Amino acid sequence: MPTEMGIWRIDGPQPQRLHPSAMPLESMLEDFLAKDPSLLGDRLLVIGRQVRTPYNTLIDLLAIDGEGTLHVLELKRDKTPREVIAQVLDYGSWVSTLERDDVIDLAVHHLDGPFEPAFARTFDSPVPDEFSNNIQLTVVASALDPSSERIVTYLRDFGVPINAVFFSFLDDDGRQYLARTWFASEESNDASPSPVGRRSKLAKWNGQDWYVNFGDGPTRSWEDGRNYGFVSAGGGEWYSRTLRNLPAGARVNVYLPQRGYVAVGTTLRPAARIDEAEVLVNGTWTRLLDLQLHAAYREGLEQGQSDIAEYVVPVQWITAVPGEQAYREPGMFASTHSACKLRQDFTLLKLSKHFGLDRTT
Repeated sequence: MPTEMGIWRIDGPQPQRLHPSAMPLESMLEDFLAKDPSLLGDRLLVIGRQVRTPYNTLIDLLAIDGEGTLHVLELKRDKTPREVIAQVLDYGSWVSTLERDDVIDLAVHHLDGPFEPAFARTFDSPVPDEFSNNIQLTVVASALDPSSERIVTYLRDFGVPINAVFFSFLDDDGRQYLARTWFASEESNDASPSPVGRRSKLAKWNGQDWYVNFGDGPTRSWEDGRNYGFVSAGGGEWYSRTLRNLPAGARVNVYLPQRGYVAVGTTLRPAARIDEAEVLVNGTWTRLLDLQLHAAYREGLEQGQSDIAEYVVPVQWITAVPGEQAYREPGMFASTHSACKLRQDFTLLKLSKHFGLDRTT
């Protein structure tokens, strides 16, 4: 049984309890949740309302959280308690088959605009490359009968991600309130099995574009990278390992942390340690450390700690601008990894438009 919430008004020596009353219009609750799904307690972005399934049924609200988990929210309305539970399970079976691109298409249609900026505004982070295969099913109601409570409890015991949330409507001399109570805490469902046999919701990759995080600072200089054609990373295995994954011929999109994108180019060789690294200057391969540089790049070498050494990838720039001209918009991809595959079409399209690029792949 859910815990009952009591609310009292204190305006004198004797507390006055507020008693729930019928909500004037049940559609009001759907409106409230569509406008502010945080009423459920977590940050969610509604990406569909009255979403039509292939079975000619309508999901009241479909939302997504910051991890890419989809949330099916179904209001009880005038359905019988058992009907609404069966319905939300049916909806969950369909939603679990949606591909990542299907989810984004639904969101764009509902939001009437790009998905990525809306996601970034809601969660203060870019859209993850891979959406979670988990889903969360939530029945929204004023109450459940004992039989339905037993069904929800039984399903949760078997790891089905279902819960119910109750909203009470209170009217206090013209002031109106909503009170929320969950049927069960999420901690009680920790034994949920991992999803099995579902298709990956990993964003498709065009096979060419990579993201590179260039940590401009005392140990490396973007001015050097722009002038001599290279990207670099170091200071430890975690930083240099992903950069060393870059193959020759990759297209790199270079990002300065906290600033934005500054360059697009094509890698010419795999990564080499700074004391062996060469860059192409005026058609001639030249040892990088023989050039006039703004940063030292010798961290680890002088102390004999090669594991924290800088690694360098030579690049032929298609376009490259100073750090003061860095470009970014809400929703564009960013990561702390030194290098990773850039799968987000939104970012690639924005960069192409901003830098005037003709991407053929």
